[in-house]
Amino acid sequence: MKPVIGVLALQGDVREHVAALEVAGARAITVRRPTELAAIDGLVLPGGESTTIDKLLRIFELFDPLRAAIAAGLPVYGSCAGMILLADRVLGATHDQQTLGGLDVTVRRNAFGRQVDSFESSVEMAGVPGGPVPAAFIRAPWVEEAGPGVQVLARTRHRGASGPAVPAPDAGPAAGAGEDAGRIVAVRQGTLLATSFHPEITGDARVHELFVAIVKE
Repeated sequence: MKPVIGVLALQGDVREHVAALEVAGARAITVRRPTELAAIDGLVLPGGESTTIDKLLRIFELFDPLRAAIAAGLPVYGSCAGMILLADRVLGATHDQQTLGGLDVTVRRNAFGRQVDSFESSVEMAGVPGGPVPAAFIRAPWVEEAGPGVQVLARTRHRGASGPAVPAPDAGPAAGAGEDAGRIVAVRQGTLLATSFHPEITGDARVHELFVAIVKE
């Protein structure tokens, strides 16, 4: 039986995540109401603007129920802004910004720069077979610090370097490759998965396949 995976439908690449989840073997539905949380086996938090999504979660009365569901073990995948929402700590947050929490990480907002600094690259991602994963970084965060229970799945190579991203998840930043080299851009902690990048717009569903596997576990 296909797992039912919701996509938070308040802002961001909702349709793209729905399509990728369907390709990955799940039945995808959109989520806008607290009552819809009871019908899902997992949830995707799409990209967008993290402070706006935070405010919309509270307006739609989803913030507290979703935070409780995550604490109770609901599998969640957050991409870009979704990573920020899952982080326990955020650098560069607005004074009133809140997160759902659950991931023992410190995330830096807009770490790679502004919208005009967006770029595409590829990353070697642990748990995703088949070679480098295409990755779109759009006003992307990165993980500044990960707690001991967090598995680092992928790091970057400097955007100007040739070849795929640094393939050694547990290695430190690559010396001399630039300040954005070796940055953590994909993590997992239990049933929580997060990426700095947007895999849903690249036509490659392997990250979603990993999340579907986590949900099935």
